[in-house]
Amino acid sequence: MKSSKIAVVGGTGPQGKGLAYRFAAAGWPVVIGSRSAERAEEAALEVRRRAGDRAVVSAADNASARAACPIILLVVPYDGHRELVSELAPHFAGKLVVSCVNPLGFDKSGGYGLDVEEGSAAEQLRDLVPDATVVAAFHHLSAVNLWEHEGPLPEDVLVCGDDRSAKDEVARLAVAITGRPGIDGGALRVARQLEPLTAVLINVNRRYKTRSGLAVNGVVHDPRAA
Repeated sequence: MKSSKIAVVGGTGPQGKGLAYRFAAAGWPVVIGSRSAERAEEAALEVRRRAGDRAVVSAADNASARAACPIILLVVPYDGHRELVSELAPHFAGKLVVSCVNPLGFDKSGGYGLDVEEGSAAEQLRDLVPDATVVAAFHHLSAVNLWEHEGPLPEDVLVCGDDRSAKDEVARLAVAITGRPGIDGGALRVARQLEPLTAVLINVNRRYKTRSGLAVNGVVHDPRAA
């Protein structure tokens, strides 16, 4: 069993629930957070059933989920992001907060990235919670693949942030999902490119009736990092 608890704020949605399942199955204690503690408990029960008897999965409202959890995954829709983060800011201070948020819009032509005043959802989070360490990651993983695919996903997790040790920690978390560490994509400002890139994958999926992912060629992983 891994030592640090991971809180998944927004863990009742498909993406959050899929990430919670992957971490729980890999041995991380997981707390699923939601505005509704009842919905959080329902999602936690689903994750426990999927991850197996040894999985440690609990539930709480969003504010309580961060208690005793040094790592927080923020997996919520961008609509209402500013208000939610402002509300939870006191609970995020001093934590490693991983932004998995994609500011996306949709119309008859497909998905597209939304303009964000701060540049990206991750940078908005950083500005609203300056006492937290913010890293952006896990944007491009299919919720269906996270939940249904057996074994490691055959793709890479791209990670960006301004704190090298925090990025390395999040990169190691990716092993639970892909079987290899995440790839350092640069400073937090690179989230401006990572977040809307999800729209490209959505449009590919729509056109080719698939669930596409990203794999980066040419990177040699240090086996000790896994």
